[in-house]
Amino acid sequence: MSLVRSALPWIVFAALASINWPAAATAGFLLSVAVVWRRRRSGAGWDDVILETGSTLFFALVAAVAFASPHSSLRPYSGAGSQGWLALVSWFSLAIGKPFTMGFAKLSTPPEIWAEPRFLKVNTTITVFWAASFTVFSALIAATYAATSNSGAAGVVQLIGLAVPAVFTVRYAAHARARSAAAAA
Repeated sequence: MSLVRSALPWIVFAALASINWPAAATAGFLLSVAVVWRRRRSGAGWDDVILETGSTLFFALVAAVAFASPHSSLRPYSGAGSQGWLALVSWFSLAIGKPFTMGFAKLSTPPEIWAEPRFLKVNTTITVFWAASFTVFSALIAATYAATSNSGAAGVVQLIGLAVPAVFTVRYAAHARARSAAAAA
């Protein structure tokens, strides 16, 4: 459920951006702040809310731009920008040795597993996949919009860009659990 909550600001932003860009960015910001506050209040460390904190910063920046220039030429590229920002946050989490997926994995993994090298390795692999996907799809979304001026087509590319790493995460995590269970047996 935490993953859905963490994605809620992005979902709301995507749903509202074409209707009212400043309101969409403000809603994304407020929801992101609420998600970080709730996760921190429940005991999550700052390293467990890297993605959510990065989301909060993104929405604060977009809200500032959206209010300063509601018809900015950046507006149609907000989908590509959001993927690019998430790529930066993902690569940053890897650079500091705290893959952002660990914050989510800890919610369904016993604490005694968190310190195991395998836990870090699995989360590093998954986060690298997300980071690479965000990077590639940011460029594909921008290219799709630039070539077609069609935000619907760019939106489809953006959804594919989220679906691909989500499927990978589910499959790779199941594979890692199966390998761990086989090694323990």
